Amino acid sequence: MPLKLSLVALAVLQSAAIVPSTPDLGQAAGRCRPDETGPAFIVNVAGLRDQVGRLKLEVYPANDDDFLEDDNILISAGKTFRRVEVPVPRTENPELCIRVPRPGRYSLALLHDRNSDRRFNWRRDGIGFAGNPRLGFSQPDAEEAVAVAGSGRTKITIVLNYLRGLRLRPLEGD
Repeated sequence: MPLKLSLVALAVLQSAAIVPSTPDLGQAAGRCRPDETGPAFIVNVAGLRDQVGRLKLEVYPANDDDFLEDDNILISAGKTFRRVEVPVPRTENPELCIRVPRPGRYSLALLHDRNSDRRFNWRRDGIGFAGNPRLGFSQPDAEEAVAVAGSGRTKITIVLNYLRGLRLRPLEGD
């Protein structure tokens, strides 16, 4: 009987340890600060369809188990998750800065949420990943979305993809 009670107590403690999901999760850790010198990605956003809505950039561990996993699960497990969410800047080639905990490999995803509803709609919104993999009908593997952060700010470009014909692809070129 004591073992059964211990398992029940452990289950209750584990469920209490999960951080509730909110749109703000990961933003404090992801937000770059002026004159900060630590590791971060400067992401050039290429191929915006228009300048409406919001851009959401997220950093994940570079493995398939954690890539695009729920933010509260990653944070509760002490794994890397960072988010920067901003209104689409009115510049032609916007740049976003997102901090990472240390130099290394990370998988990055970028969403152009055109109606600011905080959900990806494949018919309307744009999406892109570090490494700019060709998109099919499923998400890319974590390895296809990897970028390597150095000890300072590392510049990368992510090309957004929108529904064109029967698949998601960049607005220009193929």
